[in-house]
Amino acid sequence: MATVNATERAATTTTAVAYVWAGLRIALGWVFLWAFLDKTFGLGFATAKEAAWLEGGSPTEGFLTHGTKGPFAEFYQGMAGNAFADWLFMAGLLGIGLALILGIGMRIAAAAGALLLVLMWTAALWPENNPFMDDHLVYAGLLVGLALARAEDTLGLGKTWGELPIVKQNRWLK
Repeated sequence: MATVNATERAATTTTAVAYVWAGLRIALGWVFLWAFLDKTFGLGFATAKEAAWLEGGSPTEGFLTHGTKGPFAEFYQGMAGNAFADWLFMAGLLGIGLALILGIGMRIAAAAGALLLVLMWTAALWPENNPFMDDHLVYAGLLVGLALARAEDTLGLGKTWGELPIVKQNRWLK
């Protein structure tokens, strides 16, 4: 019977962990990118065709008008349908989604994504099924974990991205 030494076991575990983080990075990237695509084209999942951004609909109006509650509801309701809020939200969804799927700019994507998710959490305080915790906070924590785990280096362009001269000169772009 063959035995596996500690070094081989550690290498196998490290590789498996890297692939799990990469899979989570790509999956969460798809969550962001899908939200962008559905809101842009009205693919009929969360956004009907006639409410699509390309059809003149507002990607922020519905949720910010009717889905907000709690101590910040009035603040968020004041932004509902604002073109600046729409563009910023959609650019965030697209940029974060692509960055996560491609494995580039993970620090920026993690920070921007965590900020967006925490803002969305504050817009709907308090969660209905828990005193404070919901998926927005879990996803925000996952984004931080992805950046710390360097998840961009497995099944992504992270290593290549990190070698670009502009990224080498500006490590915050990593």
